[in-house]
Amino acid sequence: MSMSGFLRVDEAEPRLAALNVVDVRTPGEFASGHVPGAVNVPLERFESSLATLRSAAVTGPLLLVCASGARSEKGVAVLASHGITAAGLTGGTRAWAAAGHRLAHPPGPVRAVWGMERQVRFTAGALVLLGLVLGLLAHPAFQLLSAGIAGGLVFSALTDTCGMAVVLGRLPLNRRPVSPEGRSGSGTG
Repeated sequence: MSMSGFLRVDEAEPRLAALNVVDVRTPGEFASGHVPGAVNVPLERFESSLATLRSAAVTGPLLLVCASGARSEKGVAVLASHGITAAGLTGGTRAWAAAGHRLAHPPGPVRAVWGMERQVRFTAGALVLLGLVLGLLAHPAFQLLSAGIAGGLVFSALTDTCGMAVVLGRLPLNRRPVSPEGRSGSGTG
């Protein structure tokens, strides 16, 4: 059975056992709660994981999940460009939890991790504020930092990419290994 596009939570939940669920968020986000049975293959690792994802697609339909559905949509497009059929979960883990379904967590204490979009907003805002303050207190040239961040945000919106998210995704907080229930980088569910 192949599928493409998006599945709503009420469509995906009854089929969960037959789906290979791939969470495309960072390992830190994945560890903070994911759809039961999901494995973690961060979106930035898709190109290097194509063989594993292709094999998983042969054993059952792929369902890509992120926090809100935006990264899943990108993942579906990346896989489609390589001839791999997948669907995304509309609304992501937020919609899953809002529908009353449980999120799985690795054993041990649950560590709160901000979603990538929130991390980007915080970092961009902090850097703009820093550039403005340093520009007022130290040297006006520091205002170029604020201008650079603004330019990066405009570029990000125009190209639908986010270099800051790529950099933040490499921080230890976001690369934390995930425990046995959902090994980071594994491709089957």
